[in-house]
Amino acid sequence: MTMEVMLGFLQMNELLIVAVVILLLFGGSKIPQLMRGLGRGAGEFQRGLEEGKRALEDVKRQAALDAKESDQNDG
Repeated sequence: MTMEVMLGFLQMNELLIVAVVILLLFGGSKIPQLMRGLGRGAGEFQRGLEEGKRALEDVKRQAALDAKESDQNDG
């Protein structure tokens, strides 16, 4: 997803105001820690999504094998 899509509803001046508020709330020294934490969280989220997709594919594959085996036993 591109940054334009994710933040498409915000104008540049609104983003600047948000950045200034974040800077005032957290201070300059805390922002790298905050961004690092956000990056780690996003990475964990992506890994969780991929794991869920793999698990779903495994279940689908197993269900197809079970159905095929059941058809062979019935026939």
